[in-house]
Amino acid sequence: MGCDGGTIPKRHELVKGPRKVEKVDKNAELVARWNYCALSQEKLCRPIVACELGRLYNKDAVIEFLLDKSADKTPMEAASHIKSIKNVTELNLADNPAWSGDKESIKGDKYDDIQSARFICPVVGLEMNGRHRFCFLRNCGCVFSERALKEIKSEVCHK
Repeated sequence: MGCDGGTIPKRHELVKGPRKVEKVDKNAELVARWNYCALSQEKLCRPIVACELGRLYNKDAVIEFLLDKSADKTPMEAASHIKSIKNVTELNLADNPAWSGDKESIKGDKYDDIQSARFICPVVGLEMNGRHRFCFLRNCGCVFSERALKEIKSEVCHK
């Protein structure tokens, strides 16, 4: 039954309105910034470098970007400000002893906590998961949370 002319469609059934704009999940975006290279979109692996804007990169991805000067390649927006390897600082990151992300085999039946971080602040112990601000010293590359720098209040590295 149906399509026999007995039904009259309403306006909202015929006219499609403007599509709703998809909202980006803020937590997922922060996790992506702290876990993936801003240039190559691959997982961060040591050696990790950072620019003056605070973006994290794999060092080999930055070197490949700087070496590839072909005319057909458009400059990446994420690294257009990097002109040489001197514009980035290699980071000395402290590993999180509670993190077991790559050690366990993932079979699909495990809860993956995206808020657990691979690295922590060596002074306070805050995880680098995007919820807290972190700073790095350009001369040595040591990474601290902003809270630790406020507590220490010294101009030299704690190491």
